[in-house]
Amino acid sequence: MTKTVHHYIGGKTVEGTSGEWGPVTDPATGVVTTRVALADTDEVGTAVAAAKDAYATWGTSSLAQRTAVLFRYRALLDARRDDIAALITAEHGKVHSDALGEVARGLEIVELACGITVQLKGELSTQVSNRVDVAAIRQPLGVVAGITPFNFPAMVPMWMFPLAIACGNTFVLKPSEKDPSAANLLAELASEAGLPDGVLNVVHGGKTAVDALLAHPDVAAVSFVGSTPIARYIHTTASANGKRVQALGGAKNHMLVLPDADLDAAADAAVSAAYGSAGERCMAISAVVAVGAIGDELVAKIRERAEKIKIGPGNDPASEMGPLITAAHRDKVASYVTGAAAQGAEVVLDGTGYTVDGHEDGHWIGLSLLDKVSTDSDAYRDEIFGPVLCVLRADTYEDGVALINGSPFGNGTAIFTRDGGAARRFQLEIQAGMVGVNVPIPVPVGYHSFGGWKDSLFGDHHIYGNDGVHFYTRGKVVTTRWPDPSDAPAGVDLGFPRNH
Repeated sequence: MTKTVHHYIGGKTVEGTSGEWGPVTDPATGVVTTRVALADTDEVGTAVAAAKDAYATWGTSSLAQRTAVLFRYRALLDARRDDIAALITAEHGKVHSDALGEVARGLEIVELACGITVQLKGELSTQVSNRVDVAAIRQPLGVVAGITPFNFPAMVPMWMFPLAIACGNTFVLKPSEKDPSAANLLAELASEAGLPDGVLNVVHGGKTAVDALLAHPDVAAVSFVGSTPIARYIHTTASANGKRVQALGGAKNHMLVLPDADLDAAADAAVSAAYGSAGERCMAISAVVAVGAIGDELVAKIRERAEKIKIGPGNDPASEMGPLITAAHRDKVASYVTGAAAQGAEVVLDGTGYTVDGHEDGHWIGLSLLDKVSTDSDAYRDEIFGPVLCVLRADTYEDGVALINGSPFGNGTAIFTRDGGAARRFQLEIQAGMVGVNVPIPVPVGYHSFGGWKDSLFGDHHIYGNDGVHFYTRGKVVTTRWPDPSDAPAGVDLGFPRNH
């Protein structure tokens, strides 16, 4: 029986009224298992109104009250992490271990939010002039919104709303309509933890819902993670409407492998970073740049490892990689592989014909490895967002860095080398927001911020960490001057000596 996912507004499930529904498919079987309500402008307005009403009290609540809720919320998330992961696997398709890892990374930000009392401490300068003090404080924005992608239906929302509500804001989340159930469970658990009604709301939908959030006058800020074209649109539209925006876009993450690198370690890293979560992550390594004469040996080692990866349903403990989110996305990813040879690449592994016995209608694709890829080919220029790894060749370190810096994307990058001097040069010279040294996917821990450069980020703030706290608050500086008590008017005795 097909289940139905409705909105979660004002602390309760609210049935969709637009009459529009979206299908949610089990990627392993191709069967539509769920329908999700798609909100119209009025329904988005209802969610924003609930958040605005809740802000009247939550925005002035004590830090102790907020953190008490967040500590209880963290405990509930930890207790229910398997249930959250199961929903992710059922609708996204990633294997259960990947889904559990996603929940764990989201929990890091909840833990950061639990310590918001330290993050929100202000500054005070006394006696800047005679009897004059200056204080700097940070205050919440009001109602803020988050628009999140299908590839991390729990983690990316948790990169946003825990910090936002810890800072005193209220939140409207618009998750991907392709895998919506995890978001509702996150909101329900927040209510169970004691979060007041309306502080966290979930409204499902497509472009209509997105545009309604971007235009709504009561939404003060918008956080977004997704593709570069949509990130650019979100930033342009929301900014034009006077909103603060952080819009994280796409990526083409490179891994530079120098001749002195441990090639076995580099091959292990390339396989896990390129094919983990079926390559559907903005921090996947999708381009390996082999420097010097090591290219053939490195490609052989990557191929040897890739051929051993077990592909199957995400709920099968033996599976190491699951299907792609939709059949349409699977077909698009496959098109890059089938077109690669015509554009000069050597197809070392072709995963386009892969199927799983007993699950032939699932959205399956195998691992693909393309060697000697040119920088003007579609497989290199576009963010494929699937299990396709491109290998490019460079004669020198300088050539490799120039190749990487020539990309319009600047999300993350990595270098594999035993040479500390080369690694130091790389982290200073490379044009990317996140750098790994012998670390293939340099996603920062929760108390540092995540974000790229160039076409990978639109807006001034990275997500979570200190940048996240600053994004969800605004600064205010207060200058005060008080007369000394000894200057009190005649007849008013405050107990201070007059000869002070």
